[in-house]
Amino acid sequence: MEIDDFKFIHEDLKKTKIPPAVKKVVHAILNKKGEQIVVLKLKGICEFTDFMVICNGNSSIQNKAISDEIQRMLKKELKLKAFSVEGQRSSDWILLDYIDFIVNVFSHENREKYSLEKLWMDAKRYDFYIV
Repeated sequence: MEIDDFKFIHEDLKKTKIPPAVKKVVHAILNKKGEQIVVLKLKGICEFTDFMVICNGNSSIQNKAISDEIQRMLKKELKLKAFSVEGQRSSDWILLDYIDFIVNVFSHENREKYSLEKLWMDAKRYDFYIV
């Protein structure tokens, strides 16, 4: 599936000012039908990373597939390997730390429970949805 096959309600991925690796993450999430994709630009307001990607799947199996696709795509296309991966066993909240950006793959319940978007309300936000 090519990125041109998707239509976005809020932002066009090609035109956003986010790093190529983060764009690849969004593409990987879309490939596995991840939902409610949000990219937060934290540069200048956070000391531990520049960007945070948040999405959710519909099951732990889908969350694991999303995580695997992100890791596969970044390693294959950009030679990037995650510094740290947490939560793959239960797959209710998988955290992929690439230092310059962090990816959070949530279950619906945990996404609502932890509300990371609310913690970073002052960040520039990019929303990606399939219509």
